[in-house]
Amino acid sequence: MSAMAEHALIRTHARRGENGLAASRIGNGLTVTGALETDGELHVHGRVLGTLRADRLVLAADGEVEGDIVARDVRICGRLNGRVFALNVMLDSTADIKGRVFHHTMEVARGARVDARMPWRPLNFFETLEQLPETQP
Repeated sequence: MSAMAEHALIRTHARRGENGLAASRIGNGLTVTGALETDGELHVHGRVLGTLRADRLVLAADGEVEGDIVARDVRICGRLNGRVFALNVMLDSTADIKGRVFHHTMEVARGARVDARMPWRPLNFFETLEQLPETQP
C-alpha cells in the first residue's frame, strides 16, 4: 500500500512547489493499463485504462482515460469514460465526458460534451474520503 493511500485521497491545501517534482507525462501512442499514482502533476496525452491519482492532472485533447481520476485539480481537454473525484475541475471546450464528476468547484467551457452527473460535494467529502466508492451497475 502506498503512502498516499494511507491518508485522505485529496488534500485541500496547495502543495505545488513543495515537493519539487517535475510534471510526469504519458505520451501519444502509449497505452497504460492499471493504477498510476504521483504526488506531483500528471499530463495524459496517451490512453489510460485504470485509476489515476495525482495532485494535479491534465487530460490533454489527444488523451483518453477509461477509469477513475483522483486529484486536487483536474483539467480535462480529452476523452474520459469514468469518474472524477477532485476539488477543482475544469472542462475545456474539447472535453468529452461520460460518467460522474464529483467536485467542489467546476468550470465548463462552451463546446464541452458532457454525458455525466456532476454532483457538488463539500470540502469535508474529499478530506474524509479514504477509498473510492464502488461502481454501481
